[in-house]
Amino acid sequence: MSTALFLSSAEIADLASPEEYVAPVRAGYRERGHGAPAEPRTTLFNEAPAGMLTGYLAILPDTGAMGGYTYAAGFSGRDAHFALPIFDADSGDPLALLDGASMNPHKTGAAGAVGVDALAPVDAADLAIIGSGTQARGQLRATATVRDFDRVEVYSPTQENRQSFAAEMNEELDATVAAVASSAAAVEGADVVVTATNAAEPVFDGEMLDPGTHVTAMGQYHPEKRELDTTTIERATYVPDLRARVTRDAGSFIAAQEDGAVDETHIHAELGEVLVGDAPGRESPDDITVFDSGGTAIETVASAKLLYDRAVEEGVGEEISFAPASDAMGR
Repeated sequence: MSTALFLSSAEIADLASPEEYVAPVRAGYRERGHGAPAEPRTTLFNEAPAGMLTGYLAILPDTGAMGGYTYAAGFSGRDAHFALPIFDADSGDPLALLDGASMNPHKTGAAGAVGVDALAPVDAADLAIIGSGTQARGQLRATATVRDFDRVEVYSPTQENRQSFAAEMNEELDATVAAVASSAAAVEGADVVVTATNAAEPVFDGEMLDPGTHVTAMGQYHPEKRELDTTTIERATYVPDLRARVTRDAGSFIAAQEDGAVDETHIHAELGEVLVGDAPGRESPDDITVFDSGGTAIETVASAKLLYDRAVEEGVGEEISFAPASDAMGR
């Protein structure tokens, strides 16, 4: 009989601070740069009741874990639930089963921060955030650990939401965080732009990007929805988390391709390839760069292993049993 730890969302929330996710996620993407296996998400859509079932996988040998999310969203319950099993990357034995809801913005924020660190100007001081929900908070908290921002400008369509976001983040960060009345006002003069929305259409005009700007887009992973317009994709050095997902669910790139502005040769490199030096990131101060972060099991498994290790150290979690197939199926 094998055992594993079950970690509840509440337990996970107390095991690591947002900034502590960044280093293991960076290490995970470096493993991917050296060839660690990872596959894009598979999403099954259901019409009645409307919902989606999603899963993705990765093996991180140096981290010592493999696994990935499976989650259901929508359906008649109109909610989402995240199940995250991880296994020992050597033995294959189960390590943990995590209720992954509370870690989601932290691991996704960490992936965004790693992209910013790899591609944004080192002296970036002005950050634009488009979106004011939980994921936008996760992006800001993590990104603020890799660059010393003086000013953050946030825009989302609902005034109350963006003002609440600004007030909350002002209390947490050294940077001045201000709500602005339009995405154009946020993007103008920004060194880094982060989009964390559920928008189906572009959220700013790519002509507004100054030379040297970095953009991280993380809010969409649907082939018919996009946060970035064709101009942004065409102008940018385009770096996805996984090359294989670009023509499957990177809606911004797919739309630019359909417009005839780019083809697959415009995919510069995966993030992991940049991190290990197999491809350059920013080659000129005037380069516009894009990190298209659709979400992978790389950050998911890396973060889950961090949490599992912390839980073992602190004696947190409930031990559960798994029957090896050699026993269970041999009966």
